[in-house]
Amino acid sequence: NKNHGDHLLIWLLLCSLCHHGYGLLQLLHMSVFSQSFSPCGRFLAAGNNYGEIALFSLSAALSPDATRLSQKPVLTFTAHEGPIFSLVSSDCHLLSAGNGEISAWSWTELIKKTQLQVRDTHYRTVVCPTVTQHSHFVSVLRSSLEIPEINSMVLNNRDNSLVIGGGDNNVHILDLEHGIFKAVLQGHSDYVHCVSLRDREADILSGGEDGAVRIWDSRTGQTVHCIEVHKYETCARPQFGKWISCLTTESDWMLCGGGPSLSLWHLRSLSPTSTFPLSGCQRQAAFYQDMILAVGEGPNVSHCLLGGGVKAQIPCSSQSLNTLQLNMNSTEHRVLTVGGSSDHIDVFTNLSYRAFSLSF
Repeated sequence: NKNHGDHLLIWLLLCSLCHHGYGLLQLLHMSVFSQSFSPCGRFLAAGNNYGEIALFSLSAALSPDATRLSQKPVLTFTAHEGPIFSLVSSDCHLLSAGNGEISAWSWTELIKKTQLQVRDTHYRTVVCPTVTQHSHFVSVLRSSLEIPEINSMVLNNRDNSLVIGGGDNNVHILDLEHGIFKAVLQGHSDYVHCVSLRDREADILSGGEDGAVRIWDSRTGQTVHCIEVHKYETCARPQFGKWISCLTTESDWMLCGGGPSLSLWHLRSLSPTSTFPLSGCQRQAAFYQDMILAVGEGPNVSHCLLGGGVKAQIPCSSQSLNTLQLNMNSTEHRVLTVGGSSDHIDVFTNLSYRAFSLSF
């Protein structure tokens, strides 16, 4: 009868979850906080709230012969004890941020493991951290940074450094070649949620819980400008607070939002030119061609026009979204991926609709 069939389906689901290493509650409470594409563009790394990194093969998932198994990780390992709020890729390493520590994983070794691992069709491959190579500066970071959480990282290719923003209210600059900190930028009075760089300038930008976007001269470590976004009437939303959770730049333009509305700023005039009428707080945004893509509270990817209009809102599988990434490393695997308050990562081969979902 129908009830027997429903019970059988539930039992099969529970068996499947056990085979994949997750309990039902653990899976239901999973969130994806961070993503990064491999330098070759053929793999996607995703970090969740349990400190795990999953590696997905885009080549397999996008293949005409793809199956449901192709949408599962080819490699999974525990990288940190707490949530992974930020992942960044260099030419050689995947950098992951946990509570007070940053680890570096060799992309060569990670990809080699996906090729060597013999995988059974019923079980997910689970790999412990010892299979990858840590960079020599991990222990330095663990002992030097007493940060409740590292919220954001960005690579500065101009001087091979890593810009780090976190819960100690400061922006740290790490020399990747020598594994030492060369600067601490002090000025925020609360958590730093996001960091960004200007393409052609020596400027670092940071946004924090204090409602400020600070623009720093990376050569001197001094604040050049401080923009208190919540004090601009067109941006202010007192009901959501003043914190800045979302920050990105392109040339002379900046996108920022959080408590205040997502807004587009001209950095030379330090003034907002457009404000976007999106509900809730935005957590990540990106410039793409003549549009802006944004995700945050709510289940949609918003397509915004530079003039301030919302062109479209594309539904996703998660009810709240944390991260979006555009794969610019491979034309063959050019996709948009979006993760949020579930174990799913939505894949868009065309920005107008969700093609399929990867899952932990």
